[in-house]
Amino acid sequence: MKYLKKFVLLFVLFFMYSYIVSIDNIPINIKIFQGENIDIPTLWGINIEKENDEIIETTSNLSSSTFNKIGKEKLQVNLFNKIKLKTINVEVLEQIEVIPSGEIVGIKLYTNGVLVVGTTSIEGNDGKIYKPFENTGIQEGDSIIEINGVSINSTKELITEINKSGGNDIEITYLHESEQKSAKITPILGKEGNYKLGLWVRDSAAGVGTLTFYNEEENSFVALGHAITDIDTGEIIQTSSGEIDDVEIISVVKGEKEEPGRIEGSIKNNSCIGSIYNNTQFGIYGIVKNKSNLNLNYNRKMKVASRGEIEIGKATCLSGIDGEVKEYELEIEKIYLNNNYDNKSMVIKITDENLISKSGGIIQGMSGSPIIQNGKLIGAITHVLVNDPQIGYAVFADQMINPKSY
Repeated sequence: MKYLKKFVLLFVLFFMYSYIVSIDNIPINIKIFQGENIDIPTLWGINIEKENDEIIETTSNLSSSTFNKIGKEKLQVNLFNKIKLKTINVEVLEQIEVIPSGEIVGIKLYTNGVLVVGTTSIEGNDGKIYKPFENTGIQEGDSIIEINGVSINSTKELITEINKSGGNDIEITYLHESEQKSAKITPILGKEGNYKLGLWVRDSAAGVGTLTFYNEEENSFVALGHAITDIDTGEIIQTSSGEIDDVEIISVVKGEKEEPGRIEGSIKNNSCIGSIYNNTQFGIYGIVKNKSNLNLNYNRKMKVASRGEIEIGKATCLSGIDGEVKEYELEIEKIYLNNNYDNKSMVIKITDENLISKSGGIIQGMSGSPIIQNGKLIGAITHVLVNDPQIGYAVFADQMINPKSY
């Protein structure tokens, strides 16, 4: 009898554990394309309903529904139609076709105002040390957008307005974490004869990255797979404008353990490809202005895959690391289906010996390299692991085509 009770207890515990695991494995957020099915394995008694109480499936091991309306919808997960377990947020995206690129491009980004990247003490012309920025609330990572009501778009304009003050109080309007604030500050006349605030500022950023894809219908592009951040503050640069340009690759520094490699390039004169209108955690977005400066292979035009279509195993990436866009082999090792909050959606490993011999694996400048599997664009390379340059992260393509979803 004692053994029977133990057996029954173990059976009940196993039964409960199976349901807990099944419920936990049901995703909270799902992105699919118009007309695509949702397949969610369930156990008996776990029901998935639309908000209008239409039951999708009640007793089968598979819950499935086809969504044809673009937009957002909610599904309710219940146990025996009595106990509410969780809500599934479904976003139905328009099915689009894009042309994956892989071309290395130069990137110029201009900030919204001027970015504060540091502070420093000032020695006045009287020999005393001042910190005029103290008690103003201005911090590293903030953006100065106005001085006495005059818009500031460059460091040159900032210096001009500060010197106009003649040492009198000025009112600074600045952005702190997207919130507009203002403060009064008294410029200090330095030993060199110029008025200063004790703020280090920057008004632009430039670098090299990879164009992920071109959308022919919208004449738009997406690149990088991650945001451009300031090297000093680590914050996403709030852009006012920017552009991508054709670039000449000067050299490729191979990546090694603890020493990330990089692509070194020089932006060509008068080679603008397009203008940037947004800098987000899932990439930079813009409109193509000069298609003649962009090398496109229209034979590669393909659909964008939803994350549910991605499989562990072989895939390829496109990269113009040696001046010509070529296809290289890699492996998808892990997939984080519920990841809607950052650009580390998949773990990938470069397996192509030709690419490894050239770069050592993933290097700076390859961010944005499109990844293809089963004839569809599934994502883009975003990061490298410092301790192993052959391994890194990639972002889902469904996040790149609609970055403001969650």
